Amino acid sequence: MGIVMIGVISAVYGIGLHYLNDPQAIALIVLFLTAALFIITFVITQSFEKTAEANRLKSEFVSIVTHQLRSPLTSLSWAIEALISGELGKVDEKQLEYLKILKENNDRMGELVQDLITVTKVEDGSQFKNKELVSLETLAKNLVFKFQPFLQASNIELKMKIDDNLPQVLTVANQIKIVLENLIDNAIHYAKSKDGRKGLIEILLHKKEKNIQFEIKDNGLGIPKEDQKFIFQKFFRSQNVRETQPYGSGLGLFITKSIITKLGGKIGFKSEEGKGTTFWFILSIK
Repeated sequence: MGIVMIGVISAVYGIGLHYLNDPQAIALIVLFLTAALFIITFVITQSFEKTAEANRLKSEFVSIVTHQLRSPLTSLSWAIEALISGELGKVDEKQLEYLKILKENNDRMGELVQDLITVTKVEDGSQFKNKELVSLETLAKNLVFKFQPFLQASNIELKMKIDDNLPQVLTVANQIKIVLENLIDNAIHYAKSKDGRKGLIEILLHKKEKNIQFEIKDNGLGIPKEDQKFIFQKFFRSQNVRETQPYGSGLGLFITKSIITKLGGKIGFKSEEGKGTTFWFILSIK
């Protein structure tokens, strides 16, 4: 704002010298303009400060609430597991059915709380200071192994194509792990089997100039064209996804983009409704 004020005042003074012969009139105009700019600057600064304070209070509130919810949800989960196992006494079939419903909803609440905690940490930026050399190939393979039971249960085939001798990237391993988990989990949820054939997910990892590019393709629902501009917004879920997967926080892709952006990378996607989606991100090798 200071630079803008100096530029505007200098421009007005120059124009005044060119068109007016009265130095006092020029000085008066410059003084009025300076006062007006100071008032505008003050109003804008106050607005920014109030917005920043509101965001800080909101983040603190979300952080406090989510951390306070974590303990009772964990205790509830242990209690439900103990009841389901039969350690506390025999559970009949109807009771077991209700306990499983409780467990499912408790797990869903736990996932939402964890997503909110992750959002708070990402927006805070404190998680991105300690960078180290990371192998995206190793991270991707470990996560694919972790997701194998879900792939088999969902009748989905996963193929990987990774360039040989990929260099490591200087980044934050646990944050990249969150990104890969979100993208793989999304692909599993929305890939689909057709005519008895398995659903298909493809992971491609390759060097592109001075960067490493990660791509994950699925043959799933795809994203409607009218929804694509909102896909990385907080809490957004497209209409066709809500119809087939009614539960979800809509935070996964927001978190993913926020992490990649803070790590200095780029992220994007291409999608066609009914044919599938490809998400990609790029990280610099250096």
